[in-house]
Amino acid sequence: MAAQETEATQQSTVSNGEVSSNGAAASGQVAQTGVTAQDQQQQQQQQQPNAWQVIKGVLFRIFIIWAISSWFRRGPSTPDPSTPAGAPRVPSRNLFPKDTLMDLYVYLSEKEVFSDFNSTEALFWFQRDLVYGDWTTGEAGDGCYEHHLELDTPESVQKNGSIYIHVYFTKSGFHPDPKRKGQYRRLATVHASRMLNKFKRRKFLKTKNLLTGETEADPEMIKRAESHGPVEIISHWHPNLTINMVDDHTAWVKGSVPPPLDQHVQFDAVSGDYYPIVYFNDYWNLQKDYYPINETLKKLPLRLTYCPLSLWRWQLYAAQNARSPWNFLSEDTYEQSDEDQDSVKVALLETNPYLLGLTIVVSIVHSVFEFLAFKNDIQFWNSRQSLEGLSVRSIIFGVFQSLVVLLYILDNETNFVVQVSVFIGLLIDFWKITKVMDVKLDRENKIAGVFPRLVFKDKSTYVESSTKIYDDMAFKYLSWFLYPLFGCYAVYSLIYVEHKGWYSWVLSMLYGFLLTF
Repeated sequence: MAAQETEATQQSTVSNGEVSSNGAAASGQVAQTGVTAQDQQQQQQQQQPNAWQVIKGVLFRIFIIWAISSWFRRGPSTPDPSTPAGAPRVPSRNLFPKDTLMDLYVYLSEKEVFSDFNSTEALFWFQRDLVYGDWTTGEAGDGCYEHHLELDTPESVQKNGSIYIHVYFTKSGFHPDPKRKGQYRRLATVHASRMLNKFKRRKFLKTKNLLTGETEADPEMIKRAESHGPVEIISHWHPNLTINMVDDHTAWVKGSVPPPLDQHVQFDAVSGDYYPIVYFNDYWNLQKDYYPINETLKKLPLRLTYCPLSLWRWQLYAAQNARSPWNFLSEDTYEQSDEDQDSVKVALLETNPYLLGLTIVVSIVHSVFEFLAFKNDIQFWNSRQSLEGLSVRSIIFGVFQSLVVLLYILDNETNFVVQVSVFIGLLIDFWKITKVMDVKLDRENKIAGVFPRLVFKDKSTYVESSTKIYDDMAFKYLSWFLYPLFGCYAVYSLIYVEHKGWYSWVLSMLYGFLLTF
């Protein structure tokens, strides 16, 4: 059996993405857990992003930003359960006023809930006298500070464990440890935490030559597939993370903060005011820069950056994470893969702004024309009375093509959005069949004596026209070339290409033949 990687995703702690690898299998790639970051970067560079997917991603984000802005212009909608009916809700204020002096404490721990404030090993970074909302201090005069160290990789983390970052902002002179009486104050302490490592799922696809039963896959990879099952979860590391403190003093009203911003604005239960928003920004961490954590990785480099962040830029970043709360499907079936998201980021980073804007405008116009073409197509088939000049056989062949494509992408577990779009196209093709042929249910001659039989019959306008003669003639001559080519391609696919089984061979052979010829 060959082990071949395909993309998969896992929600929350397990992120979407493919673990690239070296070796030979049905796709020519086999992974090792200890693959280097350089190898991953080279492999990611080989994957050229689809321009249309990039544009659709950008347009989707523009829509999300517009939706958030419209929420800001709306008044309070749903009452706060904690507020008595009819009682006015008082706008709150930021617990940290403008220009507040702050101290930054950053702790690293293998525990999700941190309490070991006295551990000097856990304290990764301490920065004194930061000014809330100051954009002029720092090493570069932009309000940003950096801290870089190499960590000894804990043994548990080498074995797919987790490591967490705990960030505390306190007003100057206070300490985040609640046990320190006189030095701790709840309203003077802001806490945020997250997992530093990122879990990715590597899915093994077992393939073989159906005639010989042999495979060209790496034997080590086959052992990993047999020992870990069809899916292996691997912890990955990225050396950069930005800690943003949002410079915001909006008079938020509890219960009326628009989503997805309401996930980040935390109100104090007693005073009713809200804490400053601490945002972990890893948006520009590209997929190709992650590398796996294993027993051979002894050091973990980590560069932390503290920067203030404006409200409107925070809205942009928050919009990127707005998909999951609105998604009733699993992340595997709906969400974009890491590579798709990376293609959008690379386009924003490397494309000329004017060219990018022009491309977006052209794409919008293209989408409008595509919709108009679809509308005209429906109107054409609805109003068509005669089939003269129309090829019924080509429409039937189009249904066959759409069905093959749908079964193929289902067998390869393609993205759910792609599956839905292909399925809708198949339904439209089936609908066209009812327009070019008489479709009836024969309830007398039932299948197995239970199910009514579908009867397809050429319409009279098609039978009596010369179009049918030329249609039959065209497909007759075309079949003289297609059938031999189809047979040769089927033999080639069976001999030289590895497959999961006979069903997958039939689908991949038909799909490949349709694409090739």
